[in-house]
Amino acid sequence: MKILKSIVSFWCKLSLVRRILIGMIVGIFLSIVYPGHEWIGIFGGLFVSALKGFAPVLVLLLVISSLALHKKNEDSKVGRVVALYLVSMVLSGSLAVIVSFIFKPSVVFNSLAVHSTPPEGLSEVVYNLILSFVKNPVVSVSEGNFIGILAAAILFGIAVNKATDTTKTVFKDIGDAMCQVIAWIVSFAPLGVMGLVYSSINAGGFQSLKVYGYLVLVLVGTMAASALIINPLIVFWQTGKNPYPLVMRCLKDSGIPAFFTRSSAANIPVNMELCKNLGLDSATYSVSIPLGATINMSGASITITVLTLAAVQTLGIQVSWASALLMCIVATLSACGTSGVAGGSLLLIPLACSMFGIPADAAMQVVGAGFVISVIQDSCETALNSSSDVLFTAAAELGGKASGAGGETANVSEENAAEQIIGEISAATSADSQNGKTDKE
Repeated sequence: MKILKSIVSFWCKLSLVRRILIGMIVGIFLSIVYPGHEWIGIFGGLFVSALKGFAPVLVLLLVISSLALHKKNEDSKVGRVVALYLVSMVLSGSLAVIVSFIFKPSVVFNSLAVHSTPPEGLSEVVYNLILSFVKNPVVSVSEGNFIGILAAAILFGIAVNKATDTTKTVFKDIGDAMCQVIAWIVSFAPLGVMGLVYSSINAGGFQSLKVYGYLVLVLVGTMAASALIINPLIVFWQTGKNPYPLVMRCLKDSGIPAFFTRSSAANIPVNMELCKNLGLDSATYSVSIPLGATINMSGASITITVLTLAAVQTLGIQVSWASALLMCIVATLSACGTSGVAGGSLLLIPLACSMFGIPADAAMQVVGAGFVISVIQDSCETALNSSSDVLFTAAAELGGKASGAGGETANVSEENAAEQIIGEISAATSADSQNGKTDKE
């Protein structure tokens, strides 16, 4: 009994990433030494079914509570930061569309996923989208119609925003409770991944592992391109200066910690300290950093887009560029409400899949595949999301001072401060190798 308690205690102390990795290894091992036993794969089926049951309710409650608690901020700098967040998310998602069409990743489905009713073109996608918006919310939740759920949640959230603080708190608490339920389900991800990997290898042999590996390469490569190409271009557009000293500083001091913590919320103190060290305005970053941890989801946009298009291509559904970009925009805006939820971006994949007629059962298998690769995907996604919170906060401040327009009094001293920030970043980066000052900070 004592040994069993020790084992359970040791297991609970392991991070979710390590537990999922162990589950994956066990699934591979069992498929080799104990093949052909379908009961092992049932763990994967149970995990996917649990997600399928609770994910619609989670999305509904999260969007409602997010909109209900939203407060208008009059700070123009914060507004500029939010605009940069959205631009980055849409561009990252668009990049994911391009990469998916070029490299054509795929996912592993079982026989349940074969039946789908693909739309015939952009007009049908838009038509189905509009019809889904006006469906009965209760029916939408029961059928897993994520478009209808999103529409109902937006309308209800805006309405609740006018309610009393007590009412808003009730919705927040209910949303938090549902997050806890999802967290409990996700804690069984190691067993689910074990079952999914076992079933995949039994059905398709070790070729299925190559599919997962290729999918990871496409995802990580797209996120790297977003961090090293798209984000620097946005910063250059704002500042007119070489963006890479700032980009590399943010990746080093914010991205690396976020990669290992796998939580944008947990990385908020790190980002606040980095903003302070960069000499940014505390009135701006004290709002933009927590806000970014909530709505800045470029990595999530890439994950949703790549995995959805992988499913589309695996099922042989013909999708136009315009339809894929529309899906990317809808998924991007929806991703803003998934912060703080384990596997939050993965739970929005059914929303994107529904736009192409992919049934809920198939969509949830894509979510399961996402959990299989989440050991790497989630870490890279969080690193991209969190590091860009600081990056765009700094870019907005520099851009605002460079454009100087609007203008009232703070132009001269602020412009000097803006000029100093890039120089300080470059100096601090080059000084790291000599005195370790930056690491200490």
